[in-house]
Amino acid sequence: MKNIAIIMGGYSSEYKISLISGNVVYQFLDKTKYNGFRIHILKEKWVYVDANDAEFPIDKNDFSVTVDGNKITFDCVFNAIHGTPGEDGLMQAYFELLHIPQTSCDYYQAALTFNKRDLLSVLKPYGIKTATSYYLNKGDAINTDEIVAKVGLPCFVKPNKAGSSFGISKVKTIDELPIAIEVAYKEDNEIIIESFLDGTEVSVGVINYKGKVTVLPITEIVSDNDFFDYEAKYLGKSQEITPARISDEMTQKVSEIAKRAYEVLKMKGFSRSEFILVNGEPHMLEMNTIPGLTTESLIPQQAKAAGISLEDLFTNAIELALNN
Repeated sequence: MKNIAIIMGGYSSEYKISLISGNVVYQFLDKTKYNGFRIHILKEKWVYVDANDAEFPIDKNDFSVTVDGNKITFDCVFNAIHGTPGEDGLMQAYFELLHIPQTSCDYYQAALTFNKRDLLSVLKPYGIKTATSYYLNKGDAINTDEIVAKVGLPCFVKPNKAGSSFGISKVKTIDELPIAIEVAYKEDNEIIIESFLDGTEVSVGVINYKGKVTVLPITEIVSDNDFFDYEAKYLGKSQEITPARISDEMTQKVSEIAKRAYEVLKMKGFSRSEFILVNGEPHMLEMNTIPGLTTESLIPQQAKAAGISLEDLFTNAIELALNN
């Protein structure tokens, strides 16, 4: 029996969702193969939480835990932390230093994909289309006329390095820009402002399944809100239709681009890429490397449509990490 540490929580606004994802992994873990350990990685503490919710501190020197005088070490880490430090490369680098296998991509890929503007810049030479964008760092002068001249209205103001749609605003008038920029700066010190793409939004999961890069069935996002924001994503304010209501030709086109991005970046583990389809052309918005794993989340929905159970999905991720 292998000891699997399921890390969850994190230091960002997304920690509550991460705790739900981590508990789903714990619940669906194959108990005949693995001993699952729920590890909460929080700013104030790193602890193992047992079945009775008792907490035992993690020794950060070797990522071990001592319970009733017995030291427990881990064969593999299942990473379910959305946002920092699980999705931006910090935990990946830490586990690489400790020689502990983990289920997500390597630290460089995590840091790159977490930074939207760097990711899109790297993928552009491979023919992957994106929205027109304008970048700001905290402290930069804000020239609203210049921004609107470049990206137009409406536009989206987003934190550059944050997930789960916190801090994102859809801006319809030039007067709303400064407020939206302030909102985004609460989440990150870098901002990306993008032109509005009017089209169908789809989400594409790509995994390495049993050694083969596999594109999962595509999900179409129809948000009840103005865009796919936090409420739409996590509080049921959207319709998620899998498979997406798009032509076979478009399905193939989007699948090929999502797979190309995964392979170009030498990804491992899970990835979920968001696209907007405009005039027959997919435009990439971002790539998530620790996507939600709640039973309602997109990757589990897509896996189910592909005939892959949650237990199988999680076993596959662990076995690939162990045999990497």
